[in-house]
Amino acid sequence: MHNLSLPGSILSKFGHWFLESHVGKLFSLQFLAFRSFFYRSGNREIDTQQIISHIYNTGILSLPLMITVGAMFGTVLMVLTSFVTVSIGHGGSIGSIMVIAIVRELGPIFTGFLIAGRSGSSLATRIASMKVNTEIDALETLGISHIRFLVMPALLGGIIATLLANCFFCLSAIGTGFFVTKATTFFLSGFTNLQHEWNAYFVSILLALTPIDFLMGILKPFVFASIIITNACYYGMRVKNDLRAVPTATSQSVVSSFFFIVASDLLLLVFFIPDYIRAVRSVI
Repeated sequence: MHNLSLPGSILSKFGHWFLESHVGKLFSLQFLAFRSFFYRSGNREIDTQQIISHIYNTGILSLPLMITVGAMFGTVLMVLTSFVTVSIGHGGSIGSIMVIAIVRELGPIFTGFLIAGRSGSSLATRIASMKVNTEIDALETLGISHIRFLVMPALLGGIIATLLANCFFCLSAIGTGFFVTKATTFFLSGFTNLQHEWNAYFVSILLALTPIDFLMGILKPFVFASIIITNACYYGMRVKNDLRAVPTATSQSVVSSFFFIVASDLLLLVFFIPDYIRAVRSVI
């Protein structure tokens, strides 16, 4: 470091500081997990089985929850936007509002929160318990990388599962939310003046979708899943040999995931703010 120029010395110190920070440690763990996938050592068949297991536990088993919450959220959002848009004479913009609110923003965030609370907490508890029971040390003794055996399958499986869960959440919010809202017109007096036709609604959804929406539908679940799984593994593996620390690690994992999901969403919003402004202006 003494032979470095002033800019090089500053960058070096910043790099060391970043790697020692919490965010840097999470990035390091992610990098090691992705890199371990390309190791020649290891059993590809076992890796595949574990990845499929994580996809099933994280994604498939969570679909009933995603569909139910998505339907309720979509119904609430559509009822509220229906009243507002019809009252100001923009009843045809409901589809655009649903795309902006659900596909771009709230769908991935709600999916991330549900995955963090359901699957992230479970993974953190499992790994923390393995650490307390010295199972991770036993893997290292046998020459098995715990990052390759535990973190990598959970990370890849969690990303695929979150992409799948986000897709079902958005479809449920947009589709089921419409039908539930339509059904309420037959039971709620004073609401029957809001006429919604599926063909017009479906066409407005298709017209509102842009390449940015599809990009967000992939990028955000990818980022959020990486955050959730990495946090769960990080807090699980840093537990000392004390069983009482397992619940603490689990709660820290979930809270940290919530925080970083919101922070990363704000960061992505900054990068795509011009397109967001154009989308909002097209509605109003």
